[in-house]
Amino acid sequence: DVPKAPEPQGDSDGPHQGSLCDQHCAAINNVQGDLGCHQHRPHVPPVLPPPSCCQQHSDEVCESCVVKTTLTAENAVEANKLSNNYKFGFKKWKSHVTARPWEDRSEIVKELYSDLNIIRGSGGSTVTCGNVLYLLLFGWWLSLLYVLVAAMMFITVVGAPYGRLCWDLAQYFLWPFGKVIQKVEVPKSCQVLGACEAGAGESSALLGGPVPRRWRPRCWANTGYWQCAGTVVWLCLGYPVLALAHGLVCVTAWLLVILIPVAKLSARTATRVLLLPPDQVLIRRLRMTEVPLEGEVILCCYRAVNPYYYKYAVDGINVFAVNLLPLVLVTLVLGYVDSHNRLTSSPIKFTLALLSIMPLSYYIGMAIASISAQSNFAVGAVVNATFGSITELTFYITALIKGSREGNRCYAEIVKSALTGTLVGCVLFVPGLCMVIGGIRHQEQRFNSRSAGVSSALLFLSVGGVFAPTLFSKVYGKLVCGECHNVTQNPLGHYLCHNCHFDLMENNGTLYYSHVQPLVYTVSLLLPAAYLIGLFFTLKTHSHIYDIHISDCHMPGHHHSAVVHWSRWRALVILLLSTLCMSACADLATEHISPILTNSTISQYFIGVTVLAMVPELPEIVNGIQFALQNNLSLSIEIGNCIAVQVCMLQIPILVLFTIFYPTNFMLVFSDLHVYASMFSVVLMNYIFMDGKCDYFQGTVLVMVYFILLAVYFFAPSPSGC
Repeated sequence: DVPKAPEPQGDSDGPHQGSLCDQHCAAINNVQGDLGCHQHRPHVPPVLPPPSCCQQHSDEVCESCVVKTTLTAENAVEANKLSNNYKFGFKKWKSHVTARPWEDRSEIVKELYSDLNIIRGSGGSTVTCGNVLYLLLFGWWLSLLYVLVAAMMFITVVGAPYGRLCWDLAQYFLWPFGKVIQKVEVPKSCQVLGACEAGAGESSALLGGPVPRRWRPRCWANTGYWQCAGTVVWLCLGYPVLALAHGLVCVTAWLLVILIPVAKLSARTATRVLLLPPDQVLIRRLRMTEVPLEGEVILCCYRAVNPYYYKYAVDGINVFAVNLLPLVLVTLVLGYVDSHNRLTSSPIKFTLALLSIMPLSYYIGMAIASISAQSNFAVGAVVNATFGSITELTFYITALIKGSREGNRCYAEIVKSALTGTLVGCVLFVPGLCMVIGGIRHQEQRFNSRSAGVSSALLFLSVGGVFAPTLFSKVYGKLVCGECHNVTQNPLGHYLCHNCHFDLMENNGTLYYSHVQPLVYTVSLLLPAAYLIGLFFTLKTHSHIYDIHISDCHMPGHHHSAVVHWSRWRALVILLLSTLCMSACADLATEHISPILTNSTISQYFIGVTVLAMVPELPEIVNGIQFALQNNLSLSIEIGNCIAVQVCMLQIPILVLFTIFYPTNFMLVFSDLHVYASMFSVVLMNYIFMDGKCDYFQGTVLVMVYFILLAVYFFAPSPSGC
């Protein structure tokens, strides 16, 4: 699969070792990804490394391979998107913003997008678990409904042809697999009531059984099909009932995703089959594998269930994001119409608001990626930095505003817990889970230690800067306790105190306003500056650390221009609308979280660290797992590190800046638990990533440490005053 450079003649070991080195490089850097054609290397011809690279051991991996992260793109637009986006994390479930050429797709994917009108070779028995599931969920009652409608049409007399059609469709929908519905043209000579004599009862060697006879009323030829009395009766009595039933089946099957073939079957029946004259609809059972020569194939279904439909996309939008979009509308309607909780309770509205964040984060990520892919580095960086954290910032700001209006400092503590939870989760859980899942397929995975070192340095700097005001307050603040008891009954003995904290507001807040607050503002200015320098380092001056190339996926003579799913203007409109809906959902979440915080026995620390922190990061987790399965662990690690760096260097400074213009209870002073958990996580991550390689065991260590920290937060008491 990998082009080999010609080896010079000779008996020395240098060229032979270089060839092995090339093979290792290909194994490390060949990213199959979501590309569809992974057998091509970069457009730059491969060059043999110097003999000194792999002279010690035959299985040694070139150093030049492990100090680069290979990001493969299908076209220039995808390459531009990768170069502008990967340092900000991937905020969407799938990383493609352009349509892939049809001939480059696999047969599995082609089958997903094909219409149910292709007759293919028999793939075995049609009795499968998925087809039996269709029979239990839809087939039996659809067939019964058709029988009832057929009886009704026969009673009307004029609708008798439709009654016969419904009777045939009742048998079809009971078990539609291996059967075909065709549209045939009726000869003009068949103008009288009854079946056409020419061809009546003729057999087809291709499709078993005789061709069914169809009654053709005389009015169809004289006054037209749509003016016939039988057609009017059918459109008034029979068709609405069946269309409603097929609509219900279509929606249900579409929401279940794996049953999308059933949704296509019902949609085409309601929009095409039931609107045809009955004499033009023929239903036959397939007995041979050749394509029929007469008639147009309307429906031909073999399987009701296809597990690969999770890859299905509508105009570039993943099917899950499409299915979850109505949830956003339901959440907004229930949240703002039922303001007094007459229809639903506050916990249900809070849960719906959190679930609505997932599809909205997808649309925001898709819009950001689309704009970045069609823009230069400056625009891509600005868009990513501005809207990349809009999901989290919207929730944090609305929570701080609500806490300020109610005078409740618990909301500020929830925000701090969510910030810490995002940091800890992206440092421990995201890379750890990627290592475990990727380690199941690959025994040992290597990653770009150079790029991981840059991200780790930024992470150390950001964590140190964020917690600097907290450490400062511990040193110079006055310890104040809410309740103390003398243990030894001696005035000079030992005291046991509870609810102790460092008071920064003593003497009218002199310590805070004169020392801590200026330190907070200074840190909030230095951290974004360091973040911009890090971006400039990795994306401009030292971009050679990352090997971004365009794969040559097409056959010679077939050149395809990149077709972008969303234009820049369309992406901008969707980005603004999604941001507006996100702010509304965040407002509903903060509005209905108060009863949960008040009545729940679970620590408020735990709620902030888990639910509020990790739900918006689900796209990053999914993308990280996909990259790990493709043996591209470098990108999985980058995703977690980049989000953690953004939390410290962008989100927290923006929150501090917001408090300047809108005073809230948010002070950049964290509890001891947040400080210890964050620092320990960063140190452990850097220790694991030190050697540039990992396996599933090291990933298990990171995940277990993350769950131990969650247990600590679960059993920790809620913040004082909440």
